[in-house]
Amino acid sequence: MPAMADETLFQLLHTQVVAAAYGAGRGSGDEGLRAGLTVLEGMGFRVGQGLAERDLWGAVFGKQTDNLRTNHQGTYILQDNNFPFLTQMAWGQQYLEEAPKVLGEQFLAFTCGLLRGTLSSLGIESSVTASVTSLPACKFQVVIQKA
Repeated sequence: MPAMADETLFQLLHTQVVAAAYGAGRGSGDEGLRAGLTVLEGMGFRVGQGLAERDLWGAVFGKQTDNLRTNHQGTYILQDNNFPFLTQMAWGQQYLEEAPKVLGEQFLAFTCGLLRGTLSSLGIESSVTASVTSLPACKFQVVIQKA
């Protein structure tokens, strides 16, 4: 449970966000109400996405991803420049030549499944692939299936 001060600050921030969503020239009446609701829901959706991504990666790997990009059409790229499952392999010269083809399939398959399973539990069907850019960096591509 968050500390009392954190909870109070979040409530104050929320109040101001709601007030701002209904201001800023969105109009009044039903049209203004719908526009404000759309803005608030969109903001909540984006924050929810960020929290899910941040919390999952943090809980499993003890750190955040280095980059998260999207094309806003259902494809997301998560980049980790120091992926924990690959750091020890980056030290060995023998792995550098085999990394792109072997590591992308074998050492990252579990994490692909982890991401897909997490999204599935939220009702989001997806496909997840991974590639090693250069040890210990890698990218995960998440493609959300259209309903």
